[in-house]
Amino acid sequence: MTIAAKDVMNLRQKTGLGMMDCKQALAANDGDMTAAEEWIRAKRKGKMDTRTERTTGEGRVAITIGDGGAAIVEVLTETDFTARNEEFTAMMDIVITEALAGAAGPVTCTDDMTAAIDNIRIKTGENANFARGEKLEGGTFGEYVHHDGKRACLLQIEGECDEATLKGICQHITFYDPAAITPDDISPEKLAEIRAKAIEEAKESGKPEEIAQKMSEGKVRKFLEENTLIKQKYVLDETTTIEKILPEGCTIKKFVRYTLGG
Repeated sequence: MTIAAKDVMNLRQKTGLGMMDCKQALAANDGDMTAAEEWIRAKRKGKMDTRTERTTGEGRVAITIGDGGAAIVEVLTETDFTARNEEFTAMMDIVITEALAGAAGPVTCTDDMTAAIDNIRIKTGENANFARGEKLEGGTFGEYVHHDGKRACLLQIEGECDEATLKGICQHITFYDPAAITPDDISPEKLAEIRAKAIEEAKESGKPEEIAQKMSEGKVRKFLEENTLIKQKYVLDETTTIEKILPEGCTIKKFVRYTLGG
């Protein structure tokens, strides 16, 4: 049968495949556009499913905030070229919207997410996969996604805080990667380990017991200042700390920090 050029072009716009592939699909399905699209999808997906071992070292992280909830997701692909194109960005919008609609906690990849990611795999010929995601509920949220889409932070607070401060704290977390929010969140076992190591090092250098104990407390204090969020120097103004820029009555409840592939 004769296949109209406009039908081939329409199918090409939908699938992103070459003119000859689209013409073949239409011919195999008696010119039925819907059937041809499904035929292509099944054929290409089958081919792509044999390539899932290919390394996905690029991709993007996305965040969205809605009424009473917020979500962060990561989708990986093979090349930065694909991760930066408009279709990949549109796919991320579908994935993050689905994540926000789901239950709080780790995000489960839904059928709609899988279909959107499969479209990218089919159109680009690259492996792509949902890596991880998390949805938070309750309180107020801040967000920051770095301009390259490869680093991001979602912040959850209780109380009131202006948007600029929330974004600044998210930027800080993105770049400093704190181990915990407050000193109380660091396990006693970790602090005991730091003390013991500091005492051992002090004694090996000839320090008496009393001095070694004092030095160990100094080591613990320095560790907490460098590794707990509220004690860290603020990345945008190192004359102050995160604790000091928080408005009165504002408490940081949780943060989720993603680095691509991390």
